[in-house]
Amino acid sequence: MSNPKIFLQKARKKRLEQGHPWVYATEIDRLEGEAQPGDLVDVVNHQGRYLATGYWNPKSQITVRIVAYDSNTRMDTDFFRTRLLQCAEHRSRFVQDEDCRLVYGEADFLPGLVVDRFNNVLVLQLLTLGMEVRKEALIEALVDVFQPKGIYERSDVSVRLLEGLEERTGVLFGECPSILEIEENGLKLEVDIVEGQKTGYFFDQRENRAAIAPLMKGWGGRSGIRLVDQQDGEEVKTVPVNANGKVVTFPYWDGASVLECFAHTGSFTLHACKYGAKKVTCLDVSEHAIETAKRNVERNGYTERVEFVVADAFAYLREQVKGNEDRKQRGLGGVDTSKKLDSAAGRTWDVVILDPPAFAKTKSAVPGACRGYKDINLQGLKLVNEGGYLVTASCSYHMRPELFLETIQEAAVDAGKLLRLVEWRAAGKDHPQLLGVNEGHYLKFAIFEVRSK
Repeated sequence: MSNPKIFLQKARKKRLEQGHPWVYATEIDRLEGEAQPGDLVDVVNHQGRYLATGYWNPKSQITVRIVAYDSNTRMDTDFFRTRLLQCAEHRSRFVQDEDCRLVYGEADFLPGLVVDRFNNVLVLQLLTLGMEVRKEALIEALVDVFQPKGIYERSDVSVRLLEGLEERTGVLFGECPSILEIEENGLKLEVDIVEGQKTGYFFDQRENRAAIAPLMKGWGGRSGIRLVDQQDGEEVKTVPVNANGKVVTFPYWDGASVLECFAHTGSFTLHACKYGAKKVTCLDVSEHAIETAKRNVERNGYTERVEFVVADAFAYLREQVKGNEDRKQRGLGGVDTSKKLDSAAGRTWDVVILDPPAFAKTKSAVPGACRGYKDINLQGLKLVNEGGYLVTASCSYHMRPELFLETIQEAAVDAGKLLRLVEWRAAGKDHPQLLGVNEGHYLKFAIFEVRSK
């Protein structure tokens, strides 16, 4: 039995032929045949030539989401099992950790579906009607392919409302403890799959977190510490000594001082410590997030090297910048020195890490987002020690890569800094990107060396 047919308008852009998996309502001329919302339809051009097969939802502006290029496709358990096995093969080839994103929607040819694995519990989001109506077949295939102990749904996302669906959470299969321990790059982290953001954790920065490793060592010389050979009985040992010739016993004497803003559960903090940071300031506006970060730091044995701050990142950075400016002005003289300086302000760091939430969730929000990204990077740049590094990211899709770089450049000019780009990255390999589908290219991650003019 053939599928109903969606005829596209003649004057539309040929996005579908170029591999884009969405068909918008404005591109559709007519539907021929009977179809219920969520049913599969064949998409044809204005001449009736077959292009692709997808599921249909007339309530959504994205009216058809493509699932195959074969009109005989049926979205049953076998279909899901085949696609999920392909997802598993990709992760086993490119991702070392078991804990990762297993399914990434359109990029894994399963539009409207996100699945993360946390310690043998799967957390899924069903974002579309086409996936919602096939939940039973999907769950059966997930259990068959991944054999989880439990499956938990986190479909508490507003995009479902655009599909005519209610937000929903809860256990779909097996046992799902709310708090789970995962492993990333050899580090242990706590994940709250019930109350945590999105599905509980952001896997997309895995490789980016590892990319900060070269920044964490090589700073001891700035403190006058050098390596010398000393006789120890019959053995000669190389030891670090300070400017006074005394042996330095602190094991992380060569490590960087690091500030992580928008820390969430402290993932960049953990990686900084793993790679040898001397001291890390872990900051987030959420007290709940910081308490989780504290537990993560303790579980990895880094407590002595981390300080925690609950504060708004914008306000905290400005406070530190103002403290530096006040101290500088006092050094120049002509200032009322009877006024006590804020001892907590005026700090700087070797590495400043900025990983804020999305500032632009819609196209109309881009101008405001540019102001936000410029401000946060401007303040951050002022707090990086000379020759240090700014690590900065944006997860706003509407903030295109070239615009993000332009915004950071504007911040650098205002800060009187010269930036040298040493790393430019996107999301990790468990978040593959379909060429030509810009909507999936949301994450920008950069490392800059910072010097003064």
